[in-house]
Amino acid sequence: MYNVVVVVGLMVVMVVVSHLFPFAVAEGFDDEGWSDAHATFYGGSDASGTMGGACGYGNLYNEGYGTNTAALSAAMFNDGLSCGACYEIKCANDPKWCLPGSIVVTATNFCPPNFAIPNDNGGWCNPPLQHFDLSQPVFEKIAHYKAGIVPVFYRRVPCKKKGNIRFTINGNSYFNLVLVTNVGGAGDVKAVSIKGSNTDWEQMWRNWGQNWQSNTLLEGQSLSFKVTISDGRSLKCNNVAPSNWSFGQTFNGGAQFT
Repeated sequence: MYNVVVVVGLMVVMVVVSHLFPFAVAEGFDDEGWSDAHATFYGGSDASGTMGGACGYGNLYNEGYGTNTAALSAAMFNDGLSCGACYEIKCANDPKWCLPGSIVVTATNFCPPNFAIPNDNGGWCNPPLQHFDLSQPVFEKIAHYKAGIVPVFYRRVPCKKKGNIRFTINGNSYFNLVLVTNVGGAGDVKAVSIKGSNTDWEQMWRNWGQNWQSNTLLEGQSLSFKVTISDGRSLKCNNVAPSNWSFGQTFNGGAQFT
């Protein structure tokens, strides 16, 4: 067994691999819309090493994502726009290592490429590979721990979240950085707008992960948000934060995609 550790900015991904070759390949597609990829795991038996990450969700337990999470390879991460998307995954074509059944995970992190290692010998997250680096607990629901890496089938599925969309307001007076979490439906947010009680709707821009930025002075105003997900649906969350909101607070959006 060997460990591959890659540090990128705010996150660390450790890919643990115990058997390298040969491994089976999940071939092509089937009539239910499944695509082929591979999966490894990281983060330890309690998934504590998956906290934080390139999507900005912070403590995944507190934000409702739990251990059913995945770091996506460069080909899938889409520079952070895939954060929040949900995937159903099942182990494929490897009877020695696979377990029956499937899992549903949310994309919460980035598995960076390592171009010093060949794609078929440790560089699992290098382009153009489709790869999921799963939390260890959820990996062990579809494959044996000692497998290290397994071929999988995957497909996008709707995200089913408990409760409503949440908005965490960080930053300072002229730098509002809003983290959008717990998004149902398609899950991955493609646009966010913000409105103060004394201002018009303003398009925010994505700073990183699912952190959305506005440089307008909005202190002292109640805040509303409009969230648009990748399937084109939008949802308005009116008067989410009262006029006496402060930085560092999280607010219930009062609505959710289904």
